[in-house]
Amino acid sequence: MILALLHTSPVHVPVFDALRDAGHPGLVLRHLVHEELLDRAGAMGPDAVTGEIEALLSAAAAEGATAVLCTCSTIGGAAESAGAALGVPVLRVDRPMAAAAARAERVTVIAALAATLRPTLALLAEEADRAGRGPAQVRTVLVEGAWECFRAGEREGYLDLVAAAADAVTDADVIVLAQASMADAVTRTATRIPVLSSPRPGLAAAAAAAGSVSVVDHS
Repeated sequence: MILALLHTSPVHVPVFDALRDAGHPGLVLRHLVHEELLDRAGAMGPDAVTGEIEALLSAAAAEGATAVLCTCSTIGGAAESAGAALGVPVLRVDRPMAAAAARAERVTVIAALAATLRPTLALLAEEADRAGRGPAQVRTVLVEGAWECFRAGEREGYLDLVAAAADAVTDADVIVLAQASMADAVTRTATRIPVLSSPRPGLAAAAAAAGSVSVVDHS
């Protein structure tokens, strides 16, 4: 089983390696890090990088990947769309998390980057529709200063800001951490509201797809 992971930051590499070691030891990971995709998607929209994503996915499949996981929420939808004709499953890391969140009535989405909000809200609406539910009441929180910390490599400060934003939420049934890089903030929160992050369930879904002959394609 070979799973290619499309990242827009190198910080995700050790995170997913550790999750693989803990839960999927037979899975071979191939990391594709392309930071420029997020920069362009943030400036011009995810559709602007669809062609580049298609080329990267095709190359990954040609090199033996049996599935591809996009770990960036901003370009995840574009990756799914680009992979529709690829012949191997292409998954976005936040879909399993969104499916879980879509069961709640009140959802708060926390993001560090504004460009992540629109695709995350669209995914939540899609998963609610897939589950046969009406749209949830969704509130968004853009964490001031968090993205600047992330880009500067100030991981501790970044996670502390995200955790503080989650702890400030009082009117939700579930909190969604919109970006995979936020996952470790869960251990820093004091809130009693369930806080969902994407890496663990996203990798589990991708591992199942990479090793399965019959795969459910969510693209």
